[in-house]
Amino acid sequence: MQKRWPRVICVLRLLSLALLAAMAAISLPAADEFQGLPQVGYSQAASSAIAPAQSSRLPSQPPEPPAQSLPANPLGDAKALVRKGDFDAAIGKYQQLLHERPNSPDAFAGLARVYLKKNDVAQAYETVTTGLRVTDSWPVRVALGEVYFRQGKIPEAEKEWVDVINSGHQAPRAYLGLARVRWAISMRKSARAMIEKAHELDPKDPDIEQRWLGTLSRRERIEHLENDLAASSPDDAARPDMQHHLELLKATAGSDQSCALVSTVASTETPMIRMLIDPQHLRGYGLSVGVNGAKIKLLLDTGSSGILMDRGMAERAGVTKIAETRIAGIGDQGSKAGYVALASSIRIGDLEFRDCPVRVVESRSVVGQDGLIGADVFEDFLVDIDFPTEKLRLHGLPKRPNETTNPKITLNVGDKDGDLEKSDEEPAPNLEETKSTPPNPSGPEDRYISPEMKSYTSIYRFGHDLLIPTKIGDKPAKLFLLDTGSVGNMISADAAREITKVDRDSHAVLKGLSGSVTKVYTARKAVLQFGHLRQENQEMLAFDLSSISNHAGTEVSGTLGFAMLHLLEIKIDYRDGLVDFTYDPQRSLHF
Repeated sequence: MQKRWPRVICVLRLLSLALLAAMAAISLPAADEFQGLPQVGYSQAASSAIAPAQSSRLPSQPPEPPAQSLPANPLGDAKALVRKGDFDAAIGKYQQLLHERPNSPDAFAGLARVYLKKNDVAQAYETVTTGLRVTDSWPVRVALGEVYFRQGKIPEAEKEWVDVINSGHQAPRAYLGLARVRWAISMRKSARAMIEKAHELDPKDPDIEQRWLGTLSRRERIEHLENDLAASSPDDAARPDMQHHLELLKATAGSDQSCALVSTVASTETPMIRMLIDPQHLRGYGLSVGVNGAKIKLLLDTGSSGILMDRGMAERAGVTKIAETRIAGIGDQGSKAGYVALASSIRIGDLEFRDCPVRVVESRSVVGQDGLIGADVFEDFLVDIDFPTEKLRLHGLPKRPNETTNPKITLNVGDKDGDLEKSDEEPAPNLEETKSTPPNPSGPEDRYISPEMKSYTSIYRFGHDLLIPTKIGDKPAKLFLLDTGSVGNMISADAAREITKVDRDSHAVLKGLSGSVTKVYTARKAVLQFGHLRQENQEMLAFDLSSISNHAGTEVSGTLGFAMLHLLEIKIDYRDGLVDFTYDPQRSLHF
């Protein structure tokens, strides 16, 4: 499973913080005004056991005959072209099949999936809706769920897949889809069960295999990738990524990268540092992080992952290079050269961690900073970002009901490939301890919402990205990224055009790790409603967010940025997919 490297957004138009604060007026609407916001979690259909139903609205006729029964095997040819990355040829092959067999559900489903791989979501939706009019069958319904998921309509996607399975169809990609939903809502144990079922039904599906690899230990992944590379053809489009992933796994396999907590304390409070554009303009907040004894100021960014530093800071800290890699973010100039390195010690407040991987970009700065630290590195803690008091607090998470001891705490700065991965070695049980106290369960666990967190907002988590259902005016909710590294609230150009007038803005410059964004727009007045808050924007920058959406695999329609978030205290439970926003006008910081 691939991970998106850290990213930042930097707006170089010098707006005073006072103006930004005025644009970010926050109010607390009445409780009944939140009834239009969807709740993240199981739908009513999905909360019940998935089992064959006695009857179904889905047609019971069998799908397209197996590809091998067709003399020319056009379905097999089309899938082979997809595997090679020749999407245009695959589209032609599927269209040829539909010309010859216009009622083929497998052809409609396959064609829609190719358009999704080309990131042509509109064409994928048109294809699948046409297929439903021609042949409303379960293969097309599964594909419809995949299109819904990419559009950010996750509850609708989940319902399609649940209906197919409850209709008695053992559809591998329906189980794959449900695994993606469960993973996004922090139901990791059930996500793993779903992906294992999908792999059992169709181990040769490349998308299923990719997700299934994330459930294996590092040693098992190395062995599996070696076998896949030996069996793959030279023109397989996935081969370069597989080779790079294998090389990185091997390069890091021989070193301890546990990044385990070694200090005696398990919580801390540390001041946040003001990061300035100039003496009068606040860029964001950072942390003073000790890397091998060297003090480095890193921008705290909920939109990034792990620890990223520039080459100069890495040399100053004396980190050890392990393997080369590429690092990308927002911008039109592509990825940059970088490498993975190992820091023997990382100190944050009163906490010290040992043997921690970090990433280094081969440039003199990271978008004007020494580097970034993603808030997700603290996923073993309850993360309390208190902007009004300029403090970061890290506390222990509530124990799950089945936990008998405190779980091991680490800093999440390595390649964990999601939360479904197995350990290479299970620790030997302490026989003396287990006589009186049974060990904690091993492996991934489903989310746990403790009584004290009932009021928190449930969110979708895609890797390090935290996506929050957000209403724009009176339109249905869309997914916005919680991003303290973005100076202000931003919106995708497509979402902006649905609710207001959009104008080209030649004075605004958006810059990220991958350079500048060439086409930036301004959206007129928009009211955002998320969590228990409403915020009115007189104007918002708008640009193409498709690179973020394509990587997440679902539609990201905007970002909630620093200009507004700095007025709040934000508590994040990464383990259980929960966020709490507190706004107190009396505590808001005035700079």
